[in-house]
Amino acid sequence: MFAVATLLGLAAVGTAIVWKGSSWLEDSANKLAVAYGLPAVVQGAVIAAVGSSAPELASVLLATLVHGEFELGVGSIVGSAVFNLLVIPGLAVVVAGGVVDTTRELVYKESLFYMLAVAALLLTFSLAVIYNPVDEAGVRIGGSVSRPLALFPLALYGLYLFTQYLDAAESEQQADGSIALARTWFWFVVGLAFIVVGVEALVRAAIGLGEAFGTPSFLWGMTVVAAGSSLPDTFVSLAAARADRPTVTLANVLGSNTFDLLVAVPVGVVVKGALTVNFANIVPMMGFLVLATVAFFAISRTGMALTRREGWLLLGLYGAFVCWLLIESLGVVSVL
Repeated sequence: MFAVATLLGLAAVGTAIVWKGSSWLEDSANKLAVAYGLPAVVQGAVIAAVGSSAPELASVLLATLVHGEFELGVGSIVGSAVFNLLVIPGLAVVVAGGVVDTTRELVYKESLFYMLAVAALLLTFSLAVIYNPVDEAGVRIGGSVSRPLALFPLALYGLYLFTQYLDAAESEQQADGSIALARTWFWFVVGLAFIVVGVEALVRAAIGLGEAFGTPSFLWGMTVVAAGSSLPDTFVSLAAARADRPTVTLANVLGSNTFDLLVAVPVGVVVKGALTVNFANIVPMMGFLVLATVAFFAISRTGMALTRREGWLLLGLYGAFVCWLLIESLGVVSVL
């Protein structure tokens, strides 16, 4: 019991370090967006999203390269994506105390491209099982994700960046030359370093909790690491909602998830060379992510706004997700 308390304390410390580093990184990212004159949607979907996704990227790289736990990294990405889709918009509506408006650009561009990202990652894993099957102990349906396969989602993210570049080129937003770029980039890098340290603590806590309870570590990655690494997205989005900037709130959520799925996961493969995935574990995780995606899209499209009641619905759905993982950890069910 003492060991579990220690691991939970380690996770809390890691979360605090991630929060501090993310505050520096997010502030620097926002200043850089203003300095380069980027429009609001691009600021939320690219600059703020990539900045706030640094913990997720670090979780994949650390879990894969340092601990040899690629599925823990994937679990943290999927768990973070579910958290971003359900908790952040839900809290934004509830905390802001009103209605968060959406736009057709967000619904029909950002949301649909994000759905394509979910399909692309699942297709990548499917192709790995079909063309690079793996027969290992403890792996029911396995496949090896190679570098050529990992380049497919990365190329799709390149297309996403190209569409954002076109939006930025058409914008009349003026650059702010009063911002000290060297100092801003310095704090951006310092924040990134803090994030790496904090995420390493979260990953170690997830692995330790898996060993303590005799459960797969990726289950804890989907909760402990995912929630801890998603705090930057939460703070950025809630601050934007309070400032009456809903476009940045939702664009950051969708842009962050798109980056996580199309970049964070494939980068681990590119760096390592080839990694094995247990498709029997991946499908249920991705299945719930698809469910969360459909719920988010449907709610954001109705009336082109998120209401307080819909916010509570999203939070309730995340509660069901956590309950499912809890009963998985206790061995009541064994879908994963």
